[in-house]
Amino acid sequence: MLLAPRTTPDTFVSAARAARALAGRDAARADRDRRLSEEVVDALVEAGFARALVPARHGGETTDFATLTEAVATVGEGCASAAWTGSLLAYTARFAAHLPAEGQAEIWADGPDTRLVSSLVSPSATATPADGGWRLTGAWTYASGVEFSDWALVMAPAADVDGRRTARFFAVPRSAYRIEETWDSVGMRATGSHTLVVEETFVPARRTFLMDDMFAGRNAGSDEPRHAQPLFAVNGLTFAGPVLGAARGALALSARAAAGRTARGTEPSETQLIGHARAAGEIDAAGLLLARAAAAVDAAVADEAVVVRNRRDCALATRLLTGAVDALFRAGGTRSQSAGDPLQRIWRDANSAASHMVLQFEPAALAYARGTLTTD
Repeated sequence: MLLAPRTTPDTFVSAARAARALAGRDAARADRDRRLSEEVVDALVEAGFARALVPARHGGETTDFATLTEAVATVGEGCASAAWTGSLLAYTARFAAHLPAEGQAEIWADGPDTRLVSSLVSPSATATPADGGWRLTGAWTYASGVEFSDWALVMAPAADVDGRRTARFFAVPRSAYRIEETWDSVGMRATGSHTLVVEETFVPARRTFLMDDMFAGRNAGSDEPRHAQPLFAVNGLTFAGPVLGAARGALALSARAAAGRTARGTEPSETQLIGHARAAGEIDAAGLLLARAAAAVDAAVADEAVVVRNRRDCALATRLLTGAVDALFRAGGTRSQSAGDPLQRIWRDANSAASHMVLQFEPAALAYARGTLTTD
């Protein structure tokens, strides 16, 4: 049975603004404690992030990628870590939409606001065949938001019954994993991206799917186009959206600081004005790149040309955004270096987020060039 959507694009972004205000007020404390507050996470869920990409038959919204990207960036204007967490709540649900129907029904049995986290990084992970499924063991790092999670999707090499090893995603409930506090980073500290540990847990076949299917956009678990997008067509949006919000937040802080100096009788120099204009232009340009990437996957299932272009554009947008934030931080002078100044937190967050492998420009550029240039 299809359930009526609860939000529209306007109400989603409006709710994201409310979450931004709450997350912004708590951002300094969250950075210090390396943890979002329960109230902020609840606000993200209430705003609609957890259900944004859940299949409609389980009560999910019909949120498009353009609206989701703008909502993520909106939260990021107040707190990049909160935006990162909200984005991953949404996009991990898109992962889970690749599960068989029975597995999806289990995850969303209590409604579409299940809090999902994911991690692909575990050198130690193993999955061995067992009657009706696999036995899973491993420790997965960088599981953002894991402290608030209900379920986790983790990747492991799995031996099939014929002995071949293929990468699979496995969905495990909160009762099946423990958390090791390992996240103490220079930036994005409040994401709480700790390590998730599973020890000899049975995962039935209904709660697993092939990683290659998600990368290629093959989805037997959902007929919604949002769930048939190849991973690299949308993956950059997941992580670039928070950086866009952080950069907008930095620009607003810089503008307020300049206004304050003007009110005290100190006019900005031409160099400072030109620098501000350049940063604003770079942030706008990055936003347009991300908007085009989102519009492309909202319009149709991406072909290879769109996949490589979106991957390039998300990485290039991130370069523009971090360049703008770096310039604004430097322009802030000694004031911005203070541990209590929010601009230094945004600078740390933006550069930390930009280090994610999905946002690296060089591999994205190579994929684009190799996919679009031909030789005789």
